[in-house]
Amino acid sequence: MCGSKINPPIVVGVDGSRAAAGAVRWAAAEAAAHHTPLHLVSAIGQPIDYGPGLGFAPIIDDAFREASAETLTTAEKSAAEAATLVDDAVISTFVVEAPPIPVLVNRSKEARLLVVGTTGKGAFRRGLLGSVSTALARHAQCPVVAVPATDNRMPDRLSGGVVVGVDGSPCSMAAIAIAFDEASHRGVELVAVHTWSEFNRYLSRTELQEQAAGVLAESLAGFAEQYPDVIVRRVVVEDHPARRLLAESEHAQLIVVGSHGRGGFAGMTLGSVGQAVLHGADIPIIIARQED
Repeated sequence: MCGSKINPPIVVGVDGSRAAAGAVRWAAAEAAAHHTPLHLVSAIGQPIDYGPGLGFAPIIDDAFREASAETLTTAEKSAAEAATLVDDAVISTFVVEAPPIPVLVNRSKEARLLVVGTTGKGAFRRGLLGSVSTALARHAQCPVVAVPATDNRMPDRLSGGVVVGVDGSPCSMAAIAIAFDEASHRGVELVAVHTWSEFNRYLSRTELQEQAAGVLAESLAGFAEQYPDVIVRRVVVEDHPARRLLAESEHAQLIVVGSHGRGGFAGMTLGSVGQAVLHGADIPIIIARQED
């Protein structure tokens, strides 16, 4: 997915929180399924400014370092247990004395996936999301997986399908590739969602529906031959894309969307649909990025 290595690792941020614990379990099962290394990273530096030259205050308390190491030990044990449900996994742990965002963004350059926990919907339904996970979804250089704290299940890769948002954009194509791969590895249905609106359009609803179905068919062309084992259910409907994706995800195990779609531009960090789904999802979501 990303990275120059033959078998790039899945990187997961660890901080001892409930949200991070869920991310560790999800990442471990994913690493085992794809036979890729799993890197558990605990970043313990504190940022001291927010300007272009972001610096950090190093942790000088040995007790704090020891606590971080203990957190990683616990996370490693949890990862090993989760991975065993799927297959074996090679797990490595890292304590880095630098702030989490730059550390994880840097590691994303050569990662298959970057996995982080989120606070989930919380008391304000869709209004809360951890600052670290939000920043990584915007700036990481490989696909980012946000695992909500509300997703307390042990990884069950046979329950529910994979939902992918399709709009014909390059980032959407990257999302489709990831979604087919995930559905194939999990042995589940792929739900491909394309929505349309008549706003500022001068065609009939029938014509718009046919046009949208054509976009979806064109986007999926070739993947069926590459993944003959994946059953695809196509959803073409007049609706807001994020709303429909969230509706289709109610009985799914994973959502995949592009970091930005039509109307986005090179270098844009995270589109409105991706943000809405990221804030509203109760299940893990992969934010895919257009390959260079």
